[in-house]
Amino acid sequence: METLKTYDVRTHGCQMNVHDSERLAGLLETAGYVDLASLPPGQRSDVADVVVFNTCAVRENAANKLYGNLGQLRPAKLANPDLQIAVGGCLAQKDRATIVERAPWVDVVFGTHNVGSLPALLDRARHNRAAEVEILESLEVFPSTLPTRRDSAYSAWVSISVGCNNTCTFCIVPALRGKEKDRRPGEILAEVEALVAQGVVEITLLGQNVNTYGVEFGDRLAFGKLLRACGQVEGLERVRFTSPHPAAFTDDVITAMAETPNVMPSLHMPLQSGSDRVLKAMRRSYRSEKFLGIIDRVREQIPDAAITTDLIIGFPGETEQDFQDTLEVVRASRFSSAFTFQYSVRPGTPAATMGDQVPKAVVQERFDRLLAVQEEVSWAGNRELEGRRVEVLVAPAEGRKDAETERLSGRARDNRLVHFAVPAGAERPRPGDAVTVEVTYGAPHHLLADSGVRGGTYAVRRTRGGEAWAALQDGGTEGTTRKPAVSLGIPTVGRPPAPEPLAPACCPTS
Repeated sequence: METLKTYDVRTHGCQMNVHDSERLAGLLETAGYVDLASLPPGQRSDVADVVVFNTCAVRENAANKLYGNLGQLRPAKLANPDLQIAVGGCLAQKDRATIVERAPWVDVVFGTHNVGSLPALLDRARHNRAAEVEILESLEVFPSTLPTRRDSAYSAWVSISVGCNNTCTFCIVPALRGKEKDRRPGEILAEVEALVAQGVVEITLLGQNVNTYGVEFGDRLAFGKLLRACGQVEGLERVRFTSPHPAAFTDDVITAMAETPNVMPSLHMPLQSGSDRVLKAMRRSYRSEKFLGIIDRVREQIPDAAITTDLIIGFPGETEQDFQDTLEVVRASRFSSAFTFQYSVRPGTPAATMGDQVPKAVVQERFDRLLAVQEEVSWAGNRELEGRRVEVLVAPAEGRKDAETERLSGRARDNRLVHFAVPAGAERPRPGDAVTVEVTYGAPHHLLADSGVRGGTYAVRRTRGGEAWAALQDGGTEGTTRKPAVSLGIPTVGRPPAPEPLAPACCPTS
């Protein structure tokens, strides 16, 4: 009996990396490897035969985390020379051969533009008994043409573009992911329809800057049209997207969100700073007034929208007044939550060579104050939802304390995390099913909905997503990870056709 060859893909970073890891898993499965986590606990080795790190380079500690993890694997590599270790993603694109210099036990290094090369590089490294480093400077094939092993039966990522044309002075992503490349609308919708046919009820459209989608084929209204077209896909219940850029965010997108029932009332809008002076230094081509205007127009058309953001504290030259300006915009925007970061120097970015770097102690003190203000804002917003009915798309495990509190968890339509109680003897929903409950308490970072055990609202709606999840569990072994089968990519041949017409945007861009 042939011994199974196992793999383990370890992901760091953004949603783009998470989706790329699904493709890496699909490629490895197609090449005959088996996910280590899919085997019963008693049949698993301590380390997979192939370990892949899909890395991030956005934060300063990314390299430290990678080399720490590689160091932990060195004893396993010494004990088993046939173990193969691969490093891909943004940090691999950036550091290239230095990874092998610092960790000579690494077998393969590949970049963001040649994810599809991994199986061949592993074979070559095994044959030659030498490290293989292959970094391409431009995209080889659009990633969606590759096989994919999705993490979820009922929810899926769909890439609409890769790369970015912006030149933010703090960001290294354009240098690592390249210029924006857009998929054709018909390809995107074909993938969405194929996913829905497999039981997916929720998709998230992905791009470094989703609202510039269409720049490559000359349609500046393409993203709003794409949202409306997703609204025509029968069986698709929830559509999300991330992330837009305030400078390119237009009113036709807001109206498309408001008028397309399956586009969810949630919006991630990266602010980065509320100081116009700092925004200029960041080379963010909008100012706080424009940002707040977008927020106002979103809430005019989508009053219940939950808006989240990204914030960077301690950018070079940031003064106390700049920081106060940020706090003012945070309070005015009423973000439901925020991803907050302390500025870190990224070699290769313009900001890395700027003078007047803010002392670490000052950055930390401002960061703590920002967290306190945002928690106050988030908590107030969540308390306003108490007594309101919400529909929750149930997840396998979103709450760390679910087991001890006997609650289940999932996401409301506005993407807030909800923990809810199941009444004794009531129908228990499956992941992918929808549950309607009332919010009984709004905490700073989540909602509690114990209405069902208090004699209030509790209603389960079984969905095709729940059916898809349940089908995966049949015949499974406790303690294993069950994921959908590998989906083949959607290839294209020859010169791309002219863009397919979608439903027209309902109003002109302002």
